[in-house]
Amino acid sequence: MLFNSLHFIIFFPIVVGMYYLIPQKLRTYWLLAASYYFYMSWNAKYVFLLLFSTIVTYVSGLMLERCVQEEKGGKIRTRRKKLCVAASFILNLFILLIFKYLNFGIDSLNQFFGYLHITLNVPAFDLLLPVGISFYTFQALGYTVDVYRGDIYAERNFFHYALFVSFFPQLVAGPIERSKNLLRQLDKPAKLNFNSFRDGFLLMLWGYFLKMVLADRIAVFVDTVYGDFETYTGVYLIVATLLFAVQIYCDFLGYSVIAMGAAKILGIQLMENFDAPYLATGVSEFWRRWHISLSSWFRDYLYIPLGGNRKGKIKKYANLLITFGVSGLWHGADWSYVIWGLLNGFWQIGGSILMPIRKKLINLLDIKEDSLSHKCLQMAATFLLIDLAWVFFRADSVFSALRIIKRMVTAKNYWVWFDGSLYNCGLNQKNFMLIIWGILLLLVADICKYKGIKLREIVAKQDYWAQCLVVTTALLCILVFGMWGVGYDAANFIYFQF
Repeated sequence: MLFNSLHFIIFFPIVVGMYYLIPQKLRTYWLLAASYYFYMSWNAKYVFLLLFSTIVTYVSGLMLERCVQEEKGGKIRTRRKKLCVAASFILNLFILLIFKYLNFGIDSLNQFFGYLHITLNVPAFDLLLPVGISFYTFQALGYTVDVYRGDIYAERNFFHYALFVSFFPQLVAGPIERSKNLLRQLDKPAKLNFNSFRDGFLLMLWGYFLKMVLADRIAVFVDTVYGDFETYTGVYLIVATLLFAVQIYCDFLGYSVIAMGAAKILGIQLMENFDAPYLATGVSEFWRRWHISLSSWFRDYLYIPLGGNRKGKIKKYANLLITFGVSGLWHGADWSYVIWGLLNGFWQIGGSILMPIRKKLINLLDIKEDSLSHKCLQMAATFLLIDLAWVFFRADSVFSALRIIKRMVTAKNYWVWFDGSLYNCGLNQKNFMLIIWGILLLLVADICKYKGIKLREIVAKQDYWAQCLVVTTALLCILVFGMWGVGYDAANFIYFQF
């Protein structure tokens, strides 16, 4: 069930209405039933994987708490706790390995032996990737680690915990919530609140605008050019690559904001997943602002346990590459995703190594680091590095990504900027102008966020007629300018494939 589908538009008001009508003690069970229905609307049989992950991590949490209470020696307790965590990770990651990475491993083996002129021909398995498996698996495993570290008590009510793992607004594409935040809120259902309704609805409208007006419109151009990159070379590929950076941001931010808004209406506050990432002045800062729930998950549960930056620069750089390599693999079962992740790691390592040289140049040229011009140059350089890495994320394979980069650099068709040829790639001039206006609106919103200006609070302070005017205008923009498919075919969100 997609957020931008008619199915969800009918489903969500029913869930909200019943949630606030029934007694508080029944609300957990109602949301749990709604969440499982939401997930089963894709493929009902894969709900057993969700249930399996829930049971394994629930039991592991209880066992970890029992280990703490046992009157055993410190070493014995620690060993048993580690065994519980290891069992939880092995069982959950095994399921993820089978459904997401098994065919990738088989294809990689076949290709490797093919380069050695050895015919292996191991057949692939006919497996459909369960939607959201990477997200809910990581959320459940994060709970296991939190209980192990003593950051949270084990949840004894199975239904409350099952709702934590399956809460439908953020189930299939995040944000990947922490147990300390979401579990505590689910244990105490909120009362009906007009302010939460208004803020949640405004968030959902903003998310729908980003997805349906901007991301889906940009996708038409990007898919056309990247789908035939041997024909659309040079400037076409440059524009498509620049626009893809906006597309994936609007697509994923749109989902996250809709999820936050839907949860807000239910009285639940989800974590922010994006913080104006393209205004970052460095790659490391970008990753503190982009997909925050996943970036912080890898920081807390992989990078820091590996040693982080505490064991010298070489170890720090190795930890960075491991973390970003695993992050790339988390995003997709293809070497192009791994290279995308490693590139982001190398950008940070390069920035760290070159920092002393950059500082000397700044002092030599008497550059004011706090000046707007200097920050804008840093933002532009950061964006270009991130956007170059996005080529590997968007391309069908490593080979295709390298071909695309080569054809961006070697083709000299500069006239395309001026002769109107860009309007023959699925979008006419009016749609391009709409994209430009939409990007400017997004930029204004991100600058406000960067400066700490909360636009929803500004709207909330206005008279009711002004609030209604804002909501009506937003609705009309989505209805008039949104991308509506033939027979209303809702476009999928990019991160659903992960």
